[in-house]
Amino acid sequence: MKLEGMHHITMITGDAERNVEFYADVLGLRLVKKTVNFDAPEAYHLYFGDEAGSPGSLLTWFEFAGGRRGRAGAGMIHTIQLAVASGASLDFWAERLATKGYARERDERSLSFEDCDGLRFELVVADDGNPPLRAWHPEVPTDHAILGIEGARAYVAEGPEADRDLLAGTLGFDDVGNGEYRLEGEARHFRWGYDITGQRGFPGAGTVHHIAWHSRDEDHVAWQERVAQAGMQVTPVIDRDYFRSIYFRQPQGILFEIATTSPGFAVDEDSERLGEELRLPKQHEHLRALLEHRLTPLTNPRIALRQEA
Repeated sequence: MKLEGMHHITMITGDAERNVEFYADVLGLRLVKKTVNFDAPEAYHLYFGDEAGSPGSLLTWFEFAGGRRGRAGAGMIHTIQLAVASGASLDFWAERLATKGYARERDERSLSFEDCDGLRFELVVADDGNPPLRAWHPEVPTDHAILGIEGARAYVAEGPEADRDLLAGTLGFDDVGNGEYRLEGEARHFRWGYDITGQRGFPGAGTVHHIAWHSRDEDHVAWQERVAQAGMQVTPVIDRDYFRSIYFRQPQGILFEIATTSPGFAVDEDSERLGEELRLPKQHEHLRALLEHRLTPLTNPRIALRQEA
């Protein structure tokens, strides 16, 4: 039994409209699901990824409209690494981000920038053998499209050995030393690393809420049992409509999720029309009229792009 890499990373935004503009237009990802937070249905939950919404490509956001900016500190992810194909791709993204008004920092193998909420990203040249997970956008050449999520880095207050037993012993990460880990699935891999800080963080726009690891459907309950046996306080299995999930905090406070492959994002809308209409969790469908009135209307840029193509 092994994890299949990373499933998704979920963040917080203070402005869903700007969030959609940045990720579905500037970065050229596909808005694959427009839904709401299970636990706070008055807040959007937006999913972006490749054309199919594949695990390993998914960046998701809870919107808390008008929320103040947060700050990454100990027990929080501070940087997300996205893969591109080459140094020429880094050049393309440096120019595109500059044209769109976003500051960036370039070195030989990476390009760093912040999104509209101040969340830090790093584009890196893919060299870990991950199959490409591309989205289509008319302004982004296929050769330069984002290929999926390559890794993430988190702040911790103590040495990174605090959860070595959990990562390397329970979850099957490879410990490559100096606070660096690698999760190797059958098809996809993920780099996970720690940086020590004394800085206190606080949640808000531009911070990461949790990271989800990818489990085969048939292994999910076994992972729940294994995590519990390792001494973690793990939740029951929760149906999230598009996957099933369990949650627990690792020893330094980062919220981990383990999510299944199925049923996927086409379970409630045609794969050609993903993210174009508001989809509600079954438990909140009775609130549709109220939520459609309260939520800021969002248009999936894919509709206009398809019409122009």
